[in-house]
Order: sequence, then structure tokens, then C-alpha cells
Amino acid sequence: MLSRITIACAAAAYASVASAACTRAFLQSATAQYIDALSSGKTTFAALGSSGTVAYQENDVVMDISKGVLSASGGVKIDFNRSIYDTTECASYTEIVATTKHAYVIGTRLAFNPADEKITKIESVVCDDGDWLFNAAGSLNYNKRETWDPIPEAKRDTRAVIKAAGDAYIDAWGDAAIKPPFASGCARLEGGSYLTGNCKLTFTPPFKVTNRRYTIDEELGAVDIFHNFPFLDKAIARDPGTQTNNLLRVEGGQIKYIHENTVCTKKSCAK
Repeated sequence: MLSRITIACAAAAYASVASAACTRAFLQSATAQYIDALSSGKTTFAALGSSGTVAYQENDVVMDISKGVLSASGGVKIDFNRSIYDTTECASYTEIVATTKHAYVIGTRLAFNPADEKITKIESVVCDDGDWLFNAAGSLNYNKRETWDPIPEAKRDTRAVIKAAGDAYIDAWGDAAIKPPFASGCARLEGGSYLTGNCKLTFTPPFKVTNRRYTIDEELGAVDIFHNFPFLDKAIARDPGTQTNNLLRVEGGQIKYIHENTVCTKKSCAK
């Protein structure tokens, strides 16, 4: 019979191996493969492996990877991309802007198996003409103006602080009593619209945001949250709502930037 000490040591060893496999350098390399595949119109690349078990979905719809945006003829002409890396959860999130050929704003979360360093799931919010406040040129312009440099190690917030800031922002939508920690001059990029100075949003309750999936990067003070947004799209049921995601930059516990991309089943969500 194994002792508690033996079990604890084995668990610690496994955790060490898993975390060592999912380094920032690995996530950067594998994510770069995805970006290259998207720009080239490839649906196969090394980080996918050959098992064929990758779960792939766009805008909350599970589909064959060969029928998604990765298979766009000639690829997507990418004008801008920004990635964050979660070495704890072994995942990355990438925001992509394309303004020519076919204009897109794409947010993609890649989840990896640290044991073999292969992608286990790809989920994307793929926005183009007709989606909520879509304007790829505006998104490109404002993305380029923002500063997302690495935060000095001594000044970095913990995962818990970054996640709490992201949750407070979203939870406040349905509860005006919640006060998210906004920085002075907080800016929100929603589609191609840019608002500064007041990032607070409040909607008439009940307003419950579900199905949250987090990617957190302490080095960049960033958290991306994939989730469903209630009520916006009149063509679908209020709950759980439409697919969206929010990318936030947190500095010193305060929210500095917010990016939101939301898909619509009908042009401008039939508003």
C-alpha cells in the first residue's frame, strides 16, 4: 500500500512534469503555428498532432476543422495579432485583425495537453460583417494604439487578482452594486468602437453570464473570458445567449483595457 508521502511525491513529480511541458516558450511556439496556419489556409500543423481528436468550434458551434475559418482559401491576411499565454492552464488566447481580402476580427483560445504538447481544443469567436459593432479597420487602429508590454515581475498581479477583476467587470452587468476596479481612463474596444473614461456597463436584471472559460497571463496582466452574452441577439434564446469574449488588461489590480467581440446570427443582432 502506498504511503501518503509516496503519493504526495508522485503527485508533485507529475505536476512538475506537466508544468515544465507547458512553458511560455512552448505556448508561444505552438500559438505561432496556429497563426501561420490561419494566414496560410492550413488545417494541419505540428501542434495539432496526428490523432485527429482535436475538438474544434467556431461561435459556439462544433464543426469539422476543414470547414472553419482555418480553411479559408488562400488564408486570412492578418494585419495584427496579440497573444496571451496561460502556463498554469496550458492555454493561449490570440486576438487577430484582418482588414483586407475578407475582413475579420477573430479571438481564438487554444487548449493543450501538457503531456504531449498537442492541442486538444480550438475555440474561436469569428466576427465579420454584420456582427456586433463590427469594424475591422477601427479594431486595427485602436489595437495598435494600446500598450500591452510585459509588467515588471515585482509589480505583477496574481492570477486571483486578475481573474477577480475580470469577473467583477462581467458580474457588474447584472448587479449595479458591484464596483469593478477600473483604472482612471479605462478604455473599452467593442467591435470597432472605442470608449474611454467610463467602462462600466449595467443591464436590467436578471442577467446571468454563463459558460466562462478563462485564459490568464500574469506577465501581461491579462485575462480573456469566453462566455455567453444574454439578450443581445433577438434571433436566439436569451439564455444562454450569443457567443462572445472579453479580453482585459489589468495593472496594479485595476482594469486598463477591455476588448469585446460578439457574433450575431442576423445582421447587428437584429437590433
